[in-house]
Amino acid sequence: MDRERGHPGPPLRVYLATHGCRANQYDSAAVRATLEAGGHALVDAPEGADAAIFNSCAVTAEAEADLRQAVRRAARRNPALRTVVMGCAAALDRGAIAALPSVTHVVPGAAVEEAVRALGAGSSLVRPVRQSGARALLRIQDGCDEHCTFCATTLARGAARSRPVEEIVREAAALAEHHAEIVLTGVHIGRYGEDLGASLARLVAALVARVPAVRFRLSSVEATEVDDALAELLTGDARRVAPWLHAPLQSGSDAVLRRMGRHWYDAASYARAVERLAARAPRLGLGADVIAGFPGESAADHAATAALLRALPFTALHVFPYSPRPGTAAVRLARAVPRAEAAARAAELRAIGEEKGAAHRAWRAGTPADVVALGPARARRGLTEDNLTVRWREPVPPRGARLDARLELDGGALFARAGLR
Repeated sequence: MDRERGHPGPPLRVYLATHGCRANQYDSAAVRATLEAGGHALVDAPEGADAAIFNSCAVTAEAEADLRQAVRRAARRNPALRTVVMGCAAALDRGAIAALPSVTHVVPGAAVEEAVRALGAGSSLVRPVRQSGARALLRIQDGCDEHCTFCATTLARGAARSRPVEEIVREAAALAEHHAEIVLTGVHIGRYGEDLGASLARLVAALVARVPAVRFRLSSVEATEVDDALAELLTGDARRVAPWLHAPLQSGSDAVLRRMGRHWYDAASYARAVERLAARAPRLGLGADVIAGFPGESAADHAATAALLRALPFTALHVFPYSPRPGTAAVRLARAVPRAEAAARAAELRAIGEEKGAAHRAWRAGTPADVVALGPARARRGLTEDNLTVRWREPVPPRGARLDARLELDGGALFARAGLR
């Protein structure tokens, strides 16, 4: 019997693979903590595993294809493997995942306890207090109450649910013992607390007040959901709350936004929200998601998106062609954009993002930065408060260290020289 959990069988060697967003990465960290608390071991390759857990993503068709390929590859490398697939793609599975070789269970969504129990490895959830990454992820809510016509996440994750403030503060305090930065993540964190009589700003304020020293970063927030209180936190003290906003745009065309079901803003209100925040924090890092080639998108709609991207102070863009997701309303929309055209539009928008990023890196050269060291020793990188990835000048700091540095531009890349501001 497992002395920790009271479950039969010897300790397992488990291969854990994560696909998708930071919310999935947090759930996988909880899987890891739960398994390790039960006396089981995580291994780096399927060949040395008794079982595997794949945490899946459904945001694009390519993400699901990558998952299926990874499961098949693991089964070829270890024919005796027992595999559990959890996550968003698992929640939407109509049999394709269940039929993959070695798959014994398909567990919808973020059901960590159910995924672990499916291996016969115990089931009591353990929140991670030390994660494998240099930065910690902390999921503050799950689900979404909006119904964007292109998005399968609401179908997979369900309605929005917020975790209590006190529970989040306790977990953050434990993570802060081991991590210099904590990223607050979820599916729709801008609406955090609406089901509890709280708000994202109140949560962040509580974290800043009660969890000292660590730097907090928001993963993704709608631009028009940044109220005055949250704006003050984002632009007030860069050592406590990173001046970084990833604000999904999706399109700069009002007509396309309506077809997407993104009813709570238009291009003008998005621009006003971003410009108001940028005016308060000159060193603000600003990112956005953009979909190219959404059904019904005309050349003029695409041009409107390109013009808005050029006009606003973005420092990074995440652009991808529209990917039809089964079960979403968008698959029923008329006037599909040919795949080649969507890809060409995406390439044009990515080029704008690259130009914006290069300009911001050049502007930051010669300025001070608050940098957290990431990655293995042979490829150590750093992350600045405004979300710039930098290389290190010698001496290279240890992973997880947080240092004051000065940024230097060399061949288009930014380098950090520690100890200088």
